[in-house]
Amino acid sequence: MTSNGNKAPEFYENHKFDPVLSAIGPGENRQKEEVENSSVEEKEGGSRPVKKKAGFYLSTDLLDRFTRKFHELKLAGVTIENKSTFIEAALSFALDDIDKGKGSRVLKKLEK
Repeated sequence: MTSNGNKAPEFYENHKFDPVLSAIGPGENRQKEEVENSSVEEKEGGSRPVKKKAGFYLSTDLLDRFTRKFHELKLAGVTIENKSTFIEAALSFALDDIDKGKGSRVLKKLEK
């Protein structure tokens, strides 16, 4: 005779699974849910913006140059928190340059 105290867990829900909503979230509430579901590191810091891991590829030469420059700055005593702070600053400058339009050095580099 088996005991009813050891019931198998219920793995199936009563509603249909929507893979799109699972991937992108429910829309306008998505940002709020991302903050609620973010890691402890992302939540700490109060007024700091929420951060999200980016997924893209960089050439090995550029990545090596970036890493070398980061360490050179640290050794030179530049107050730089981490590589994320460094790349955010560089990306911000690049985007500001692109906003200049025809005079943009970044756009000229992309046109080569």
